Amino acid sequence: MPAPPHHESPHAGDPGAELIAVYDPAGNPVGVAERATVYRDGLWHASAGVLLRSGDGRRVYVHRRTDTKLVFASMHDCLAGGVVAPGETPRETALREVAEELGVAPAAAELSPEPLARVSWDGDWGGRPMRCHLFAYELRYDGPVRHQPDEIAEGWWWTDAELLAHLADPDWPFVPDTRLLVTDLLAGAGVPADERP
Repeated sequence: MPAPPHHESPHAGDPGAELIAVYDPAGNPVGVAERATVYRDGLWHASAGVLLRSGDGRRVYVHRRTDTKLVFASMHDCLAGGVVAPGETPRETALREVAEELGVAPAAAELSPEPLARVSWDGDWGGRPMRCHLFAYELRYDGPVRHQPDEIAEGWWWTDAELLAHLADPDWPFVPDTRLLVTDLLAGAGVPADERP
């Protein structure tokens, strides 16, 4: 795939002042609020990400988030993703985010048409409630990866077994919402049930 053109995020500027879509507990968009307000008040919102898998299906791209991220700073993830902007569908967010974070600009037809996995997370982060509907899509890809330096500190290709071995360590810093999806994400690649987290 050719290198993508510069893609302007709808979330440019002060991250806390960015407007994001607010959802209800059932997963329906119901309004808009600043990101800082959503995080402070524990409002339901949505995020979408892409599991970047090699063309042969044997490896996934794992990355470490920068230490300047508003949430889950310096933690590892296997989804390139972000919050859903007002008026965006989760799938549109996934396409935008994989281009922004990893420099991969797939044609829309190349991304899985439906989420590979989905979860609603009513959790806690930093002593505050964190409520998010997470949508995960899959993309098979063998081209170059170009990190967005404000968001991705480093990354590498791992087999499912390597990722699972790291996830078996409860002290390994991995984002908690994606952790809830890992079994479903890797099940699609034929990981035996007794090897899943």
